[in-house]
Amino acid sequence: MENSAPNPRVHGIHHVSVIAGDPQENLDFYTRIMGMRLVKKTVNQDAPGTYHLFYADAEGSPGTDLTFFPIPDLPRHQPGPGQIVEVPFAVPLGSIPYWQERLDEHNVPFDEVETRFGEQTLPFEDPHGLRLALVETDDERDFVPWEHGLVPARHQLRGMHSVRLWETQLEPTETVLTDVLGFDKIGDEDGWHRFGVGGGGSGKIAEVRVVAEVRGSGGSGGVHHAAWRMRDSEEEMELRNVIARVGLQPSAQIDRFWFKSVYFREPGGALFELATDGPGFTADEELEHLGDSLVLPPWLEGKREKIEASLISLETPSPPVQEGPEL
Repeated sequence: MENSAPNPRVHGIHHVSVIAGDPQENLDFYTRIMGMRLVKKTVNQDAPGTYHLFYADAEGSPGTDLTFFPIPDLPRHQPGPGQIVEVPFAVPLGSIPYWQERLDEHNVPFDEVETRFGEQTLPFEDPHGLRLALVETDDERDFVPWEHGLVPARHQLRGMHSVRLWETQLEPTETVLTDVLGFDKIGDEDGWHRFGVGGGGSGKIAEVRVVAEVRGSGGSGGVHHAAWRMRDSEEEMELRNVIARVGLQPSAQIDRFWFKSVYFREPGGALFELATDGPGFTADEELEHLGDSLVLPPWLEGKREKIEASLISLETPSPPVQEGPEL
């Protein structure tokens, strides 16, 4: 494997995609409790009988986007090595007391506040077992507040702060992060190894912990993949060539309509994606109507009737009136 960081490199987290349980429960939690905007209601392009729900800031900015493939009645996943085991979100400094009160009001259990790499962090789980955390930070973020959200703008989620992985060995994954994707090692704490790209900072962090070789399993609450930002298709294909050259067997570039994707597994087994920043979610919907209706990429439109018949009906929330104390 090459010893020096190539150019191009990734530019931070683009999105994280997760397996969920009941789609209505998922929709209600992320819009009504977490205050995120449903920016795209579509289907899994590889299995169109399943929804693909995208939650983000007001404009679906890259790096703010948490997506779900909801499949009812799945067993809970069991975390293990080669998996992304937690998705921390950035919130503004001083926001954790607001979120403790809000989660408590909605009967969402949460853990004690921790300090991780000097950052105040509130860990908890979503209804289907995904480990989440809220991390206070004043780092600059590409973020547009959702004015119709149930959470005051000053406390809204700013996007993914980092992704956290378990591995049985550090070196193979570290080598891919640093020599292939362009990360730098920026810290160690309590068994966690922190890597940052583009100078680090919120949204540009991956954290790895070495754990015993225990068997994990997929299921509800398990992260399917993490996607890393690429500026455009040309840059993505240049990095794909590097990934192929070091033997990681990337997929062909796949057109997801709202972005273009390349997939590969890092040596420990976690699925990574390269995803272009554009064309974005307004390619087929007006900004003010993002998430209002089921949208399909053009190549699936001819199967719309069959696809709609296979999906569970969802009650999509209308723009709500903001609620809750602005602490």
